[in-house]
Amino acid sequence: MFKKVLIAEDFESFNISVQKAVEELKIETVDNVHYCDDAWMKVKKGIREKSDYDLLITDLSFDVDHREQNLKNGRELIDAIKIDSPAIKVIVFSIENRPEIIENLFTVHHINGFVSKGREDIKELKRAIKAVYGNEKYISSNVKDSIKNKNSYDFTKFDKILVKLLSEGMLQKNIPDYLKENNIKPSSLSSVEKALNNLKESLGVINNEQLIALCKDWGII
Repeated sequence: MFKKVLIAEDFESFNISVQKAVEELKIETVDNVHYCDDAWMKVKKGIREKSDYDLLITDLSFDVDHREQNLKNGRELIDAIKIDSPAIKVIVFSIENRPEIIENLFTVHHINGFVSKGREDIKELKRAIKAVYGNEKYISSNVKDSIKNKNSYDFTKFDKILVKLLSEGMLQKNIPDYLKENNIKPSSLSSVEKALNNLKESLGVINNEQLIALCKDWGII
């Protein structure tokens, strides 16, 4: 079982519940913080002292208060920690339930498990910890079916054409010429940019490379 676990959760009630669940699994060291910056600093300290964390359990959303934070949410925390400690396992414990966002956490942010806050979430969290320790991917049972639905985002035929062209190496600025040559409408550069920006915003990715990776994982292209 994991030996050293870090919990990042800003609501004290959830923090205490998660800590209790982890301790019941007989994990030796369990630290908890309420801010992403504090979590990042603890990970860096562990690295310096050659006492790395094995697992991070984090929420996605952290309320803004009087403390100025460099890392403002769970995604930023995960990405920052992965740079310093790429081997650390990550379980997200969140109220988020949108399939495209959860899938994005696995494909883009490379998490190992996702547990949705709700009914019997602590039992789910314990199962997730055991599964992730065994190098398995874990998704809460209450969101697993929706994650399996590859059509959770309604891709249009135009969306699929754009992503396919990008995946084949075509530059975004050259796509309008292809569309015009093949009588595909709309074919303006502004239409292409708008469609791709809508896709990236809806799916929670920041660039075309991540969009392509997500669509390949979903079997869209």
